[in-house]
Amino acid sequence: MSRLSKLWRSSTEAVICITLLLFMIGTVNIFSASFVEAGQRMGDGYYYLKRHVMSFGIGIVAMMIMRRIDYHRLNRLLFPLLVLTVGLLIAVHFIGIEVNGARRWVNLGFQFQPSELAKLTGLLVTAGFLGPLLDRNRRVTLLSAPFYVAVLLGAIVLKQPDMGTAVIIVGVCLVLYMIAGLPKQQMLVLLGGGAALFAYATYAASYRAERIAAWIHPWDYQLGIGYQTVQGLLAIGSGGFWGTGLGMGSSKFNYLPEAHTDFAFAVLCQEMGFIGALAVLCLMALLAYYGGKIALKAPDGLGKLLAIGGIVLVVGQASINIAMVSGLFPVVGVPLPFISFGGTSLIVNLTAIGIILNVGRQGDNTVTQQPVAESDPSRSTRLKLARQTRTLNRIK
Repeated sequence: MSRLSKLWRSSTEAVICITLLLFMIGTVNIFSASFVEAGQRMGDGYYYLKRHVMSFGIGIVAMMIMRRIDYHRLNRLLFPLLVLTVGLLIAVHFIGIEVNGARRWVNLGFQFQPSELAKLTGLLVTAGFLGPLLDRNRRVTLLSAPFYVAVLLGAIVLKQPDMGTAVIIVGVCLVLYMIAGLPKQQMLVLLGGGAALFAYATYAASYRAERIAAWIHPWDYQLGIGYQTVQGLLAIGSGGFWGTGLGMGSSKFNYLPEAHTDFAFAVLCQEMGFIGALAVLCLMALLAYYGGKIALKAPDGLGKLLAIGGIVLVVGQASINIAMVSGLFPVVGVPLPFISFGGTSLIVNLTAIGIILNVGRQGDNTVTQQPVAESDPSRSTRLKLARQTRTLNRIK
């Protein structure tokens, strides 16, 4: 990995380059996977591509804003953001747009998915609370408010129904609790209770139980609920090493449902082959690696948890989606960041990348200032006092 570090001057540059590469691969894949459906349903083969590029423009603006502002100021926005998120999630149940039996979108002049915003809100609330505790070596417990906030958000999303997103919201929160030093006893209780709750939620709805059965024996359900899984596996297998070529895959011709959204990775494997799939996996692994480096250099606990949470949010979703499409996980409806079509998802993921870059920028500034401080003892003392003063002000 040391040679990889020399490819870019800093981890933030690496994260930016990797994000842009993923977006370019995703843009090509989304157009190839969607132009048939877009032409049939919308009369415009470029319909989904245009929306994807428009969402990218909004997401880039959000990423640049989040990169520039001091991430400590985000704590002032937590309560309004939480109220807005809960309000939108509740509104979905009354005025939401129903698609395939699920209400997950509201019309704000454009289709917006509040559950995607809930992922980011849960991350910010949890990191904002646990960060100062990590700096002061304070005890972390599940009795604190962020855990219940994440459970509340997850429970509302589960009613849409959207179990995959609910698991991600709560899962990111729990990872941050573990990083912050959750006691082992509570961790064991949490894992046991979480497994029991997951099993109950799975079999409480008949369609979820059927999905589990179709996941275990997909070929027995290939004409019913297992159809999507089987078609995804056929698409992956037919790609071979080099793929069939861009635009030449057959799965998008009304064979594979959700070809440009949740199962976009199957189309990518069919048309770009093992090489294309390996490229995406390597880029996601590099994103996790450089994001981890940024977290290690974070100037405080809040920055560390924000960077880790952002990476878990993006790479965690990618891992779940790829496992789902490959048949290793049951179908849970989680998109592949930057590769699957989804405007709100793309904007939220780019915002999370912006937060990671923000932490990296401040971490780089701290490292840059350190040699100057060591060469000038009096300046070193002044800088140390200034940092302590800022820390006390944030605590107050």
